[in-house]
Amino acid sequence: MTAVQILLTVVSLVGFVALTAATAVFVAGEFSLTALERSTVDAHARSGDLRARLVQRAHRSLSFQLSGAQVGITLTTLVTGFIAEPVLARLFSPPLARLGLSAGAADQVALVLALVMATSLSMVYGELVPKNIAIARPLPTARFTAGPLTAFSAAFAWSITLLNQTANAIVRRFGVEPAEELRSARSPQELGSLVRSSAERGALDERTAVLMDRSLQFGSRSAEEFMTPRVKIHALEISDTIADLIDAAASTGLSRFPVVDGDLDNTVGIVHIKQAFAYPSVESRRAVRLDSVVRPVAVVPASLDGDEVLEVVRADGGQVALVVDEYGGTAGMVTMEDLIEEIVGDVRDEHDQPDLDVRRVDAGWVCSGLLRIDEVQQATGYRGPDGDYETIAGLVMTELGRIPQAGDQVFLPPNTAVGDSDVTWLAEVLAMDGRRIDRIELTPLGKGQAA
Repeated sequence: MTAVQILLTVVSLVGFVALTAATAVFVAGEFSLTALERSTVDAHARSGDLRARLVQRAHRSLSFQLSGAQVGITLTTLVTGFIAEPVLARLFSPPLARLGLSAGAADQVALVLALVMATSLSMVYGELVPKNIAIARPLPTARFTAGPLTAFSAAFAWSITLLNQTANAIVRRFGVEPAEELRSARSPQELGSLVRSSAERGALDERTAVLMDRSLQFGSRSAEEFMTPRVKIHALEISDTIADLIDAAASTGLSRFPVVDGDLDNTVGIVHIKQAFAYPSVESRRAVRLDSVVRPVAVVPASLDGDEVLEVVRADGGQVALVVDEYGGTAGMVTMEDLIEEIVGDVRDEHDQPDLDVRRVDAGWVCSGLLRIDEVQQATGYRGPDGDYETIAGLVMTELGRIPQAGDQVFLPPNTAVGDSDVTWLAEVLAMDGRRIDRIELTPLGKGQAA
């Protein structure tokens, strides 16, 4: 081998190493940018560091930068093969010839070995190693690679743009709109699933998981799900007095009452027990009518989501809002306590009734008829099918097809949409409140016992 050949071989090997390193930079840049969350990038960029700002700029033009990385990986890989394979083949041929192979056979075997070695080295050191580093440490890797990747993308912007636009046009043919940035936000459903999975694996405390899951589901609830239903609202008439307000508070343990002119559909406003403190004498309490002290009350539609309901209730001085249905009638009332309980669970004080909404008994559970189907599922495990009802009482009445009586029993339908068919549930009406089911006992039975 002449001096010129030796020099060319050394230069080619150095070029092979340099091109493999360039491939590694493009691969590391690609994976590190896709592994980073936008919030992390923006927080890091606020430090004012130049590399941090380069990372932010690259992340905000992610589609373009990934296309540039792909172009860079393709070019460096092609040139690596073009340079390395013949050089390595020339290095392998003499030893193979000394092993007794013919010149033609030695050249063919050397070329195959060169192809395998060049491809393997390029794949391991140029792609797999930088990929694993980028995934394990995305931010430091992005800081190291953002500069070279941005410079390469700017230099080859015309070709990258052309290729990117071609790919985008093809993607749109499939009905998908290309995105320049990765979606960093997660839906409440995705976060809720993550919280539940973390709790199951022991990475998150169970009570913390329940609190977070309830908070994430809060926004998807509606005012109709939060409210105290109309049948349980204690109202006062406009002709009632402050003395009647005090008596109502003492007998019910409640502090706020809607004031109506006939019925709840004609609600004038709201009164609070603390307003009675302004009238210390018995004579004044009996003389002052509620229509002179009533305050306006906020009104929200039954379909309003939880976050909006919370804003309305917080803004209202009485911390209460009436819920109206689609026909304009009063469906119920929602208070700040109702909203807090939706997140943290039951909040009880000395004025609350002692009966729990769900109580474990020997065979099953005794539940309030006003429990929502999803609350029944959380407490007992029974998942009711979808239907035109919100509460467990509504499901029982639907299955009976009439107004029930205490002692009535009915087998509840399974939720076949999620495969709940192994266990049959029996519901027995324990108590009625007029025409409303007050208490229900739910009992899980073994498979096939419904017959």
